[in-house]
Amino acid sequence: MNTGGRLVAGSHNRNEFVLINAEEIGRIKSVEEVSGEKCQICGDEVEITVEGELFVACNECAFPACRTCYEYERKEGTQACPHCKTRYTRIKGSPRVEGDEEEDEIDDLEHEFDYENAEASVLSGSTRPATISTQGLEIPLLKYGGEDAKIYCDQHAIILPPFSGHGDGTHQTPTVQPRSMVPKKDIALYGYGSVAWKHRMEEWKRRQSDKLQVVKHHQNNDKSEMEPDMPMMDEGRQPLSRKLPISSSKINPYRLVIILRLVVLGFFFHYRILHHVPNAYGLWMTSVICEIWFAVSWILHQFPKWHPVERETYLDRLSLRYEKDGKPSELASVDVFVSTVDPMKEPPLITANTVLSILAVDYPVDKVSCYVSDDGAAMLTFEALSETSEFARKWVPFCKKFSIEPRAPEWYFLQKMDYLKHKVHPAFVRERREMKREYEEFKVRINRLVAMAEKVPEDGWTMQDGTPWPGNNVRDHPGMIQVFLGHDGLHDVEGNELPRLVYVSQEKRPGFEHHNKAGAMNALVRVSAVLSNAPYFLNVDCDHYINNSKALREAMCFMMDPTSGKEVGYVQFPQRFDGIDRHDRYCNRNVVFFDINMKGLDGLQGPMYVGTGKRNGGKLKKHKKKKLKLRDTSKQIHALETIEEGIEEPNIVSPPPISQEKLEKKFGQSPVFVVSTLLEDGGALKDVSSTSLLKEAIHVISSGYEDKTEWGKEVGWIYGSVTEDILTGFKMHCHGWRSVYCMPKRAAFKGSAPINLSDRLNQVLRWAFGSVEILLSKHCPMWYGYGGGLKCLERFSYINAVVYPLASIPLIVYCTLPAICLLTGKFIVPDEISNYAIAVFMALFISIALTSILEMQWGRVGIDDWWRNEQFWVIGGVSSHLFALVQGLLKVLGGVSTSFTVTSKGGDDGEFSELYMFKWTSLLILPTTLLIINMVGIVVGIADAINNGYDSWGPLFGKLFFAVWVIMHLFPFLKGLLGGKQQRVPTVVVIWSILLASIVTLLWVRINPFVSTDGPILEICGLNCDD
Repeated sequence: MNTGGRLVAGSHNRNEFVLINAEEIGRIKSVEEVSGEKCQICGDEVEITVEGELFVACNECAFPACRTCYEYERKEGTQACPHCKTRYTRIKGSPRVEGDEEEDEIDDLEHEFDYENAEASVLSGSTRPATISTQGLEIPLLKYGGEDAKIYCDQHAIILPPFSGHGDGTHQTPTVQPRSMVPKKDIALYGYGSVAWKHRMEEWKRRQSDKLQVVKHHQNNDKSEMEPDMPMMDEGRQPLSRKLPISSSKINPYRLVIILRLVVLGFFFHYRILHHVPNAYGLWMTSVICEIWFAVSWILHQFPKWHPVERETYLDRLSLRYEKDGKPSELASVDVFVSTVDPMKEPPLITANTVLSILAVDYPVDKVSCYVSDDGAAMLTFEALSETSEFARKWVPFCKKFSIEPRAPEWYFLQKMDYLKHKVHPAFVRERREMKREYEEFKVRINRLVAMAEKVPEDGWTMQDGTPWPGNNVRDHPGMIQVFLGHDGLHDVEGNELPRLVYVSQEKRPGFEHHNKAGAMNALVRVSAVLSNAPYFLNVDCDHYINNSKALREAMCFMMDPTSGKEVGYVQFPQRFDGIDRHDRYCNRNVVFFDINMKGLDGLQGPMYVGTGKRNGGKLKKHKKKKLKLRDTSKQIHALETIEEGIEEPNIVSPPPISQEKLEKKFGQSPVFVVSTLLEDGGALKDVSSTSLLKEAIHVISSGYEDKTEWGKEVGWIYGSVTEDILTGFKMHCHGWRSVYCMPKRAAFKGSAPINLSDRLNQVLRWAFGSVEILLSKHCPMWYGYGGGLKCLERFSYINAVVYPLASIPLIVYCTLPAICLLTGKFIVPDEISNYAIAVFMALFISIALTSILEMQWGRVGIDDWWRNEQFWVIGGVSSHLFALVQGLLKVLGGVSTSFTVTSKGGDDGEFSELYMFKWTSLLILPTTLLIINMVGIVVGIADAINNGYDSWGPLFGKLFFAVWVIMHLFPFLKGLLGGKQQRVPTVVVIWSILLASIVTLLWVRINPFVSTDGPILEICGLNCDD
């Protein structure tokens, strides 16, 4: 698309179209100026046809009238031109009215739905949604892998009937009334977009293809010769990926230990319930309740890992199948979505590196489009992208010429390795040195922009041509689109084509809900559908760059596999991080989740969709994922009744169309976007002017576009939770889709982690808050989605993903019990423990240890990573999870909304400079309090044992072990209290924690509810006091 490098902005609702950085002074133009003609009846603009000509209603006097007024006059009015009084003749594609039969011209009604000869026609240029006639809609029909020449009476397909609109944006009822394919069956029951429907369609296609092969076989006289296009079981016809189950020597002992642990848990609770503690009944009861909850949580967490698998891909087979010599690449196009909000917390240099790695990916350049969503409408982001597009013209050819990895320049030049390894090109050293100098200059320009952006002018930002920046008011600005790369005439320094790079900022107006990250991603889906319409997309966050240039090909090995790809809804990659020291004190890598839990889910229905990168209200994100576009679930229906299993007869009944109203209710009132949803293989609409496409792109990102549609409900990212990724993946699994976990040897993506504990806890708080939102919504996995395609153990994993914040209450109580036991001298188990009880306790501890060891073995996870995960489970549970639970209840029950800030990325004061810095946050108070009261309890318990003699040390060991367990899990806080190489815990946190611990201790001494109130217990000491 040729936009001349101009920023396009506008508001569909306000009838504005902004062209900035044009040859003339940038100014706001109405759509009327673009079309150049105004309807003399209603005042709206006259549409522009795909041929670039104005719509002409009257062939006698050419009186300016829009199509809406023309059709209204024919249907409800005098059927004559108001200027010359000549009767309107019927224009092809318009509904028939009384009197049309008297016309001498050839009637084209019988050819209206001849899609083979029809050109794609989109009438745009209206301030309301433009109308589409069946004359201009091209819907290809499946025929042996090709397209049917015409629609037979026995075939079923989605057809957009002609309709007319009014100047107020409403539409009249279509002349062809929709009806169900089976009159007694509602159209919604067919399950379009579900895996079951797709299976029926694929089976029908297979049967038809087999018929064609039989015909070819009989027509071939020489049976020894084979047609060149006939399938052959060569390397290119083999599966593109395969599943590798964990070896039985590892997985069978693991499953056996899980069963034994379940049995031991039964004996454990049998003993705990029957052997209560009379003198500490309250402590005993509280501990048993907490232990029961932990056991249920363990079951939900453990059994989804029953059947872990690994996968491997065959990139060579992918190339053989879809990239044949001398022919254009047949790989599917991919739209890559990058999201960012605040450039001051998400540095533009990081975003630029992510974009550069995308533009340099090892994939056909004409099949990659990068869309950057700026939800903060920041001019800094826009200017940084402009600089990035210029630098990309040098960086991309350098990467592809020398096949370097990674293709994010910041991380490539920071590599501590021999960059000359496997590089034998004589010019490599010279060009690398020159490219590094170019990149350093690029960084200087970006940093200069950041420095300038720190002080905002009073009148707001102004662009170079004097035009005020449209996004000066972050909460009230028009939609903005800029095509930086991909338009005609702009190539790299070697003259090669570059992937498309598009800047997008959705319109924001007061009074409209924009749904934060999920709303921005849905806006990108619609814009990409209008401009490039790739059948697949990849979504990444701004701080996650492509570390493996073949990542898209890795995903396509699953998505485009002819056997298994039809069931795959998305491909999930594991997250890997840069900028974390080897100790990973705050479990930023989350290795246990990505290398153990996700492998387990991959053996069921697939991993959860956990998004990518830090987000404004995201969850376990930080990975890349390649997901089937949700708009593809609305593909056209090809002869649905003949697709049904067992039906071979070609003659059934003529199919009905799906009305335009239903499509608009689902996708919104954009005719271009509606047409794009019907293109099974994607691809931008042809023969449509750039002006029309840009106006539609502005339309689909306008405020209120999603009103009264299914966006956020059944289409796109699902709204209702700040963890929209989990919710969206859950609904896809409920519809029967599978997901795949792809772990290439070289990490596909890498990202930045929160740089200190405070940011890490706030990140965990957002994830937990999103889980609570889902738990308290209609989409809760405990009651939603039954009767669909969600498997039982997969449901277990989703239930565990939303109920885990509830464990914060029993966890906090359980971490408080050791201090209470030490302060009161009581314990949660009887003083006299039998050999049976000791055996049960030992068996439980051994089973827990064996389960963890075997998991680390088949997941190839180190003990350090496992221990950090255990630590942060407790740290997050006693801090962020509790706050998230409270905030979730306040939102659902009290309507109190909570806003989250973007987590800071990166640091500029040296390696790991801020990683261990403690910043003030209320989330630190409760863990620090638990540390203090447990340490006080240890001191009191030891002092009491010293005073009471030797017999007191035996019961003390169990209590001390209990308290030390808590302290070891909260050890990162303890290191902050004791001081380290960086800064200590803020004084305010220490003061509040000591104050809270003192209050709890004093109240306990005063109330002491777990001790008998019948008075002191008197025992005979054996001493004669009279002597």
